[in-house]
Amino acid sequence: MIRVLAVEVKLASSIDDRDVKHLRWLGEELGAGLLDAIVVTTGPFAYRRPDGIGVVPLALLGP
Repeated sequence: MIRVLAVEVKLASSIDDRDVKHLRWLGEELGAGLLDAIVVTTGPFAYRRPDGIGVVPLALLGP
């Protein structure tokens, strides 16, 4: 089975449902094959949305 970690990058500090529609679609297509889905943003906080998609600021990925 193929396992996928989906990462989408947005040049926005806040994320709404429109910003994650493709990740949600991918989750429906892959089912259990999707390990996790995250959106990398310019925002200040990392959190997990109620739909399970993670939101991670780019600044947290650096040194």
